[in-house]
Amino acid sequence: MFVELIATVFAGIACAGVAMLLNRLTGRRLPRWITPVAAGAGMLAMTISNEYTWFERTAERLPDGIEIAMTVDEQSWLRPWTQLRPYTKRFVAVDTGMARTHDAVPDQRMADLYFFGRWSPVNQAPMLFDCGAGRSALLIDGAEFAEDGTVSNADWQAMPANDPILKLVCET
Repeated sequence: MFVELIATVFAGIACAGVAMLLNRLTGRRLPRWITPVAAGAGMLAMTISNEYTWFERTAERLPDGIEIAMTVDEQSWLRPWTQLRPYTKRFVAVDTGMARTHDAVPDQRMADLYFFGRWSPVNQAPMLFDCGAGRSALLIDGAEFAEDGTVSNADWQAMPANDPILKLVCET
C-alpha cells in the first residue's frame, strides 16, 4: 500500500513536470492551472491503473498448487470508470497441492482457502468439503476428527452444485 502511494505521488510529479516543460516550450502560453490539473490527472491515472492491475499482479505471485477458485468484481458510482469495466476487488484461492483426504471417507476433502482482498490482509481458513453431499464446513471452531476419518461438531453448510470452490476442490 505504501509503495502504491509513493508511485501515485511520483506519477503526479512527473505529469506536472511534463506540463511545466510544455508550458516552457510554448513560450508560457498555457494557462497557469494546467500544471496542477496534469498532476491530478497523473495521480488519478496511476490509481486507476493500480486498481485494475492488482488482481493480475497478486495472482501471478501465487505459489504452485494454489489455484484461484472465485473472483469478486466491483462497480461503484464513486468510481465512474468501473461502470464501464468493473475491477476485481477480492478473490478466493484454494491450496489444491496440499488438499487432504482420508481413505475411510473418500468423498471428503480438506483444503486451505485463502481470501485475498484489495487493501486487506490475506486470510487463511481450513475447510472440509463433502463432495458427495455438496456441503462444506469451516474447521475453525470445535470440529474434531475421529480415527476413522469422520468429523464431529462440524457446522456443515449446503453448497450449490455449481459452486466454483466446491468444483475445484472435488475435481482435483
